[in-house]
Amino acid sequence: MNITASPLNSKVIATYDVNIGTLYIFDNYVVGEYKDGLHVTFDDYEDVRDKIEKHFDDRPFGFIANRINSYSLEITEGPKFKKAFPNLMAYAVIAYTHQTKRNVELENHFYMFNRCCFDNLMEGEEWVRDQLSEYASHKVN
Repeated sequence: MNITASPLNSKVIATYDVNIGTLYIFDNYVVGEYKDGLHVTFDDYEDVRDKIEKHFDDRPFGFIANRINSYSLEITEGPKFKKAFPNLMAYAVIAYTHQTKRNVELENHFYMFNRCCFDNLMEGEEWVRDQLSEYASHKVN
């Protein structure tokens, strides 16, 4: 389910069409829906990085990769992503196919974020919110 067809649509703060797809900005997380058939590298994320920095600066945030389309990531560049997004506290992947779930398992060996895979958007969004809330409560204590 894409964002525009979900209950989350009413909570979108900003929408950006970037070179690799569409970003939906929420209060403390981003949902990315990328174009079909891409092979995404770190350099492809320049537009994404700019939008994330614009909205979150150094505040903790979450990211939801809503994989409504099939695409791949350059897995060897995982450390670059971690370094570029030090304030990324939760990364949910919404996988709609068995193949996507298998890809996520492989990616998890290279993308060392607090990462979890879900079957549907609403479960992933709830997990991201919970992770951010948990991070905030630990930071206060």
